[in-house]
Amino acid sequence: MILDLLKKPHDLKNHIIRVLENKNREERFVPENHISSPTVSSVLFLLGNYSQNGKSPEASIVLNKRSKKVTQSGDLCFPGGVITPCLDYHLAKIMAFPGLPLSGWPYWSLWKKNRPEEARWLSLMMAISLRESFEEMRLNPLGVKFLGPLPSHRLRMFKKEIYPMVGWGSYQKRFFPNGEVDKIVIVPFRLLLNPDNYVRFRISYPLKVKQKLNRDFDEFPCFIFQNQKEKEILWGVTFRIVMAFISLVFGFKMPDMGSLDVVSAVLRENYLGNS
Repeated sequence: MILDLLKKPHDLKNHIIRVLENKNREERFVPENHISSPTVSSVLFLLGNYSQNGKSPEASIVLNKRSKKVTQSGDLCFPGGVITPCLDYHLAKIMAFPGLPLSGWPYWSLWKKNRPEEARWLSLMMAISLRESFEEMRLNPLGVKFLGPLPSHRLRMFKKEIYPMVGWGSYQKRFFPNGEVDKIVIVPFRLLLNPDNYVRFRISYPLKVKQKLNRDFDEFPCFIFQNQKEKEILWGVTFRIVMAFISLVFGFKMPDMGSLDVVSAVLRENYLGNS
């Protein structure tokens, strides 16, 4: 049933819209004590039908691979960032203009009427994610169909709350990464829904991090796949956001971590920046 749904983009989009809205009816999208501050960020969970290596297009997730110019280089992530107050609050006011993502979302009028505070926050998070996506990969905001918000996620290594906005890229097939992005990585849902592609990621820490964390290593569940000539590893908060999405939308549960094969790596000294 899931594989059939992946072959029908229109049905898949409608299914995602319904599932995300049902989730947001159960609980507040914005916590009661949320604070608009540098600790809040938004990312665009970009989906679409994309082809790779001349193959037929298939439902996929679009990710950025962080370049050596930024912290956490080499990691896969969604485009996004923190609030730029002088710009994003103004952009938020036009998110429901004709042609922009919120204008075509079937639940926007209900949110404005019944959940006005959350609707304002939603438009702000959408503005941030689209602005950052344009800056990082030249994504055209006019080509994004908004499908709904996912629950927020808290970073473990940094004090930051991330709000993922789910969007469907309707026609743009080429992206142009800026200096923060090494390359664009497209991951088909077909691979994400295959339990064989999950492993246990054992990360050993350099001395400074060992002293700060008071331990030599940590283990995390992760997703691993072959992308052209190299293997890519999806882990950390981006992994958790993706798992939350495919669990909610497709009912997928990854294998128990204790049963997974181990892949080892050493965290670079400058992974977390100079601090």
